[in-house]
Amino acid sequence: MGPYFLEILLLLASAVFVVLAFQRLHVPPSLGYLLVGVLLGPHTIGPVVDTRPLEALAEFGIVFLLFTIGLNFSLGQIRALRNQVLALGTSQVAITTLVVGVLAWLAGLSVASAFVVGAVFAQSSTTIIARQLAEVNEADDRHGRLAVAMSVFQDVTAVPFLVVIPVLGMSVAASVIGAELGWAVGKALLAFLLVFVVGRWMLRPLFHLVAEQRSAELFTLTVLLVSLVAAWTTSSLGLSMAFGAFLAGMMLGETEFRHQVESTIRPFRDVLLGLFFVGIGALVDPSALPGIWHWAALGTLVLLASKILIVRQIVRAYGLEAVLAWRVGLVLAVGGEFGFALIAIALGADVIDTELGQIALTSVLFSLVIAPFLIRYNGAIARRLAGSGAAADGTGVPGAQDAAAQNLQGHVIICGYGRVGQGVAHLLDKNGFAYTALDLNPARVKDAHTAGERVFYADATERDILEALGLDRARLVVVSHGDVPATLRILQNVRASHPDLPVLVRTSDESHDDELREAGATLVVPEALEASLMIAAQALLLLEVPRSRVWHDVQEQRTSRYRLLREFFRGDALQEDAGSGDAARLHSVVLSPASPWIGRRIAELPVGGDVVVTALVRGQQRHIAPQPDTVLAVADVLVIFGVPRELEKAEAAIA
Repeated sequence: MGPYFLEILLLLASAVFVVLAFQRLHVPPSLGYLLVGVLLGPHTIGPVVDTRPLEALAEFGIVFLLFTIGLNFSLGQIRALRNQVLALGTSQVAITTLVVGVLAWLAGLSVASAFVVGAVFAQSSTTIIARQLAEVNEADDRHGRLAVAMSVFQDVTAVPFLVVIPVLGMSVAASVIGAELGWAVGKALLAFLLVFVVGRWMLRPLFHLVAEQRSAELFTLTVLLVSLVAAWTTSSLGLSMAFGAFLAGMMLGETEFRHQVESTIRPFRDVLLGLFFVGIGALVDPSALPGIWHWAALGTLVLLASKILIVRQIVRAYGLEAVLAWRVGLVLAVGGEFGFALIAIALGADVIDTELGQIALTSVLFSLVIAPFLIRYNGAIARRLAGSGAAADGTGVPGAQDAAAQNLQGHVIICGYGRVGQGVAHLLDKNGFAYTALDLNPARVKDAHTAGERVFYADATERDILEALGLDRARLVVVSHGDVPATLRILQNVRASHPDLPVLVRTSDESHDDELREAGATLVVPEALEASLMIAAQALLLLEVPRSRVWHDVQEQRTSRYRLLREFFRGDALQEDAGSGDAARLHSVVLSPASPWIGRRIAELPVGGDVVVTALVRGQQRHIAPQPDTVLAVADVLVIFGVPRELEKAEAAIA
């Protein structure tokens, strides 16, 4: 055993004791890792651990973090957020770089140095943001998803900075810089197409093949291989490894293996991220602080304040509510890892001097220490900044405090006051049931409240708001919006303290039915299936079917979780919603002359409990629920029902 082994033991022992102490004090663990890096770094008295050999492993921590973030950002979510992310992300980076750069130029820096400082301060740490949001269970909230999406987009926008900064210290024509930027954008698009095409057509079959072996070891190796191959692909194109890992995570996020993949990669991610923060802490030189601490403190103030205010303004300008805008600004205020990379590149190209580099580095480090607390308490801070929970735009929108003041008993809490929520509220009111409705659209809340309806501006995903509205006295909770992540958060908060309170949930279709029921939903109402059921019921009544029989059929379908309505042919997959790709469906299989099941009974077919034969078409006759002893013949058409992957297996075995 050499000294290197002893250094690893010292590093692990220090990390265990420091992080354990920080967790007992309810301090973010990332700060503990930073302290370990400072204590064991080359700039402090005592034992020194050389973290340079661990830098490559630490970078894998960021790769795995972006990979897990991608798992929770499906293409459908990206499409839904694309306008916000592109507009808000581009505006945030450009405006922050410009504003901070101008301030630095007015402070006496050269144009090139000021540009570097602005670009460094414009970056945010996806690592800190994602980790802290996960610790406070806000990663799936609206502000959490928007902030993470914008921070990931910042990693992409860092590519032009990586191209421009090295040439700032040289006399290079603008056309050359433009050509380099164009090539960088082209490589980013190429990387996306490569990962998208390969991931779309190869990852699902690969993981099916691996899962069939029922080997945890093989599954873990495959997850590591896929994430690192994607990272290598983008790195080979001159982009960040984290960008490729994020794209691969997006592809796997649309498969049924998402949760197992995330569980497999989590231990590697957390340990390697710890090494990353240790490496950052080792960069701190406490002896240099006495001479620059006032400039570093000022830089930290400029970094945090400028990003909070700029993000708040552009989010509000985009039409989103004030509290959400403040929360996104507070979350994105932290400095970023790519800022360190930009500082290193600028120092190497002699664009900035060593003292300025140390000031910028220390400013970002100070923000990393402060930001976890801003993120942890972003909700309380944002509500205070926005004005006691109401929208801070002078419109007088009634907020959560007004709703809490009602002191209702035996009431219904309606989360979401759109078309569906308003319909529920009006029928409750007509039948004499008290209700309180919550919504995050300030214009809608103001109009409805002015009209005398009991609707208030508040975020129903926050437990303290639900408790303030008398959750312990409520008779029913109705979630009437279609935001599944927000619904899961509401269910988690309700079930944590009120396991027996009925919760009625509305969804757009049946694709999330099982997930919502497992989370604690008492009843899940798929809007598309209820619409089909009502249309079918009205059609039967117009055909003079007795009303009692129609009502019996309707109740039977609801009891069986819409069995007949869920049995439908999917058609062109491109015309379907992205979220319903794994929902059960009908599929027709024609028995060819080569089928080994010709002359055998339906009961002998190799279909498991997840696939059901619902009909048999022979000649021009359609037989619903055929008898198990029916003998199959050439050209028979079997109509089977199940999830896509099971239908594929059944068709391959039957046809």
